[in-house]
Amino acid sequence: MFCIRRMREEDLADVARLEKEIFSDPWSESAIRESMEQSQTLLLSALEDGVLVGYLIVYYVLEDGEIARIAVESDFRRNGVASRLLKELAFICADNGVNKLLLDVRESNESAKAFYKKKGFVLDGVRKNYYTNPTENAILMSLELL
Repeated sequence: MFCIRRMREEDLADVARLEKEIFSDPWSESAIRESMEQSQTLLLSALEDGVLVGYLIVYYVLEDGEIARIAVESDFRRNGVASRLLKELAFICADNGVNKLLLDVRESNESAKAFYKKKGFVLDGVRKNYYTNPTENAILMSLELL
């Protein structure tokens, strides 16, 4: 059975494992734990039969939320996991007065850019040479939740 819930301590090792598999600049388990301990963060886990298959990390201040990480296990991509994470995030944002989501994505990540555009995110700008390993521009996007 598939579910989305707030991230728990027992999820951290699996999130750190996925970070290493998916990102060229992975966050450590301790960095994820530090995010979990901050008051202005929201961390969601997506689980299939109790196994972590995706997660989302958002920082928020006043009415803006910044998606810092969203990731899905490769075997579960294109099955609606990221969509469900974003949908749950939108519900939580509505309850907490967050009405705009921000994110950045690697310029070369065409599938992520297409996914975000499909979800209603719009292009806001470019941050030159923002990413390293390899050096690459960041595409800035946002979504109004009103």
